[in-house]
Amino acid sequence: MFTGIIEETGSVERIGTLASGARLEIRCRTVLADATAGASIAVNGVCLTAVSFTRESFRADVSPETLRRSSLGALGVGSPVNLERPLSPLGRLGGHLVQGHVDATGEFLALDSLGDGNWWLTVRIPEEIDRYVVEKGSIAIDGISLTVASIDAGVLAATIVPHTYATTALGSHRAQDRVNIECDILAKYVEKLLGNPKAAKSTLTMDRLRDLGY
Repeated sequence: MFTGIIEETGSVERIGTLASGARLEIRCRTVLADATAGASIAVNGVCLTAVSFTRESFRADVSPETLRRSSLGALGVGSPVNLERPLSPLGRLGGHLVQGHVDATGEFLALDSLGDGNWWLTVRIPEEIDRYVVEKGSIAIDGISLTVASIDAGVLAATIVPHTYATTALGSHRAQDRVNIECDILAKYVEKLLGNPKAAKSTLTMDRLRDLGY
């Protein structure tokens, strides 16, 4: 489980083709501090298992399913990537609960300056995940926990503060790049509960959810 608070920006050192999938080598420093073989590391919001290490990098295998569902297959040598280790039991949940399971990719539209180091990010999202995205809700884009500022006609917007811009790879994107999107898992559970005939017989209603703050 991750929080969407990026710890460092690494870079792709090597990309190897396997009989099924690929192997990435990511150059980094901070996330190596306590990593061991089998550890999970989020790369652009995708939870990967580190299989081996050097003093300045780790290697992880990427399955065909992950290549299909995420933007990792579009990475090249030298591409910057957002990195985060899993939340420790004593850590603080500074962002929101992020699983590292990408729902879909979106189309990066623009990152426009608002002045004073702030930016306005716009991303076009697929229709099938639109129902999970709400204004002022949480969403992970390339592993970054963001607050949705607006959602209109399939275009999501979020404000990027100076710290986020400086410590992530968002600034490296260009129009039409694909970005990884993970919706808030709570939205999916609520949808399933409300759509389940057995759950419909319970006291869980839309009014009750609003009363609880959802």
